[in-house]
Amino acid sequence: MVALSAAEVRFIQGGIAHDLRSDGRGRYHFRPFSIQSGVIPQANGSGRCKLGATDVIASVKAELGRPPAGRPKHGSLVISVECSPTAAPEFEGRGGEDLSLELQRALERSLLGGPSGAGAAIDLSSLHLLEGKVCWVLYIDTLVLSSDGNLLDALSIAIKAALNNTGIPKVEVLASTSADEDPELDVDNEESSPLDISRVPITITLTKVGRHYIVDATAEEESQMTAAVSVAVNRKGIVSGLTKRGGIGLDPSILADMISVARHVSQTLIPSVDAEIAASESRAAGS
Repeated sequence: MVALSAAEVRFIQGGIAHDLRSDGRGRYHFRPFSIQSGVIPQANGSGRCKLGATDVIASVKAELGRPPAGRPKHGSLVISVECSPTAAPEFEGRGGEDLSLELQRALERSLLGGPSGAGAAIDLSSLHLLEGKVCWVLYIDTLVLSSDGNLLDALSIAIKAALNNTGIPKVEVLASTSADEDPELDVDNEESSPLDISRVPITITLTKVGRHYIVDATAEEESQMTAAVSVAVNRKGIVSGLTKRGGIGLDPSILADMISVARHVSQTLIPSVDAEIAASESRAAGS
């Protein structure tokens, strides 16, 4: 928790009320961000996002597994979040574990879709290899290296960059098998195909401070929040997940307005993220 003096609190709240935050941004402006692709060579895909002083990494590992129960023609996604104890003092011990679980659940709500797999960020049927027997399981592991607020949004950007960077190895079934036998497979790690990330959302968190709400809150601003709503939106403007934090309730009209603001912000943020991902892939290919 960030400790602030009474004067600092008044300065933060007064600036937000006048649409001029302490770093010069307006209420609905993100800090400058950078994206780096292919930061973990041994992964199938990886991405790093620096958002102000917040720094996070996401990696994707594709492994062969069995389709989920009741969905024989689907693959699956598994998400984990780890907060490095060195990222912030409050991450040491149980504090880091609780925050990791909170962030993981929010990402699962935005990326995994419903019980049937509908609405997932990745077309899970594209990960199916052999009905009821073999599929790709994508393990999305994330790590918080440094925290200065707005971790969930930064993680969503890093995940999108990592999925864009992911190549799925070519697999060939070598022999037909009976119903009770495991298939014989040949995995070609030298030849791979990209994922379709057109449905992968970016999370935009609206943090309520006083009577106003802001996007991309810093750690100091988060220390003054009464509530926060994180909205996962894809490039088509479709909301795929919603997470609320904070103790106070929100009037339905305020919640609806926060969602509307998140969708509006996404219209400029998502193209900027996509352009930076494309640029980072070009840099990685040229290095």
